[in-house]
Amino acid sequence: MKLIIFDMDGTIVNSGAMIAKTINFVRKNIGLEEMEQNIILSHINNPNINPANFFYNSDIFTDEQTKLFCEYYDKNCIIGVEIYDGIVELLEDLKQNYTLSIATNASTVFAEKILNHLEIKKYFTKIVGADLVKEAKPNPEMLLKTIDELGAKKSNTILVGDSQKDKLASQRAKIDSIL
Repeated sequence: MKLIIFDMDGTIVNSGAMIAKTINFVRKNIGLEEMEQNIILSHINNPNINPANFFYNSDIFTDEQTKLFCEYYDKNCIIGVEIYDGIVELLEDLKQNYTLSIATNASTVFAEKILNHLEIKKYFTKIVGADLVKEAKPNPEMLLKTIDELGAKKSNTILVGDSQKDKLASQRAKIDSIL
């Protein structure tokens, strides 16, 4: 089996505006000023920051922050989300010779909701979100879980992503990657 694992946000779908709106919704509800979208998006995948501290001025994500984020994103995650140009054609071509999967730091429920809305879930044999592992990317756990559960070999697997977290996860999993 030849396996291609795709990151979702920023790789096959453009969901940046909604992610930024969701973070700002949480910020507003916990008494912080809104942050510019470009600042949010330039830091969302930075493996060298504590995201709870950067976005919400707290050491860890609190239950309140998580609840606010999840409730807002669940209601709005498909608004304005778009497939990048050429992705459907790429998936159609790749599906002929490769097994395709998703490994995303979003929750599996949100990923499936977005992929269903965009009518591209059918291309992916497996979807692994951050909720199905102990640690999200840059930890390699979701990549290793995908490889193991699909019975693939690392030598026949590649990750396609858009961030340093993706690159680090692939290096740690000892698989090739394309950013």
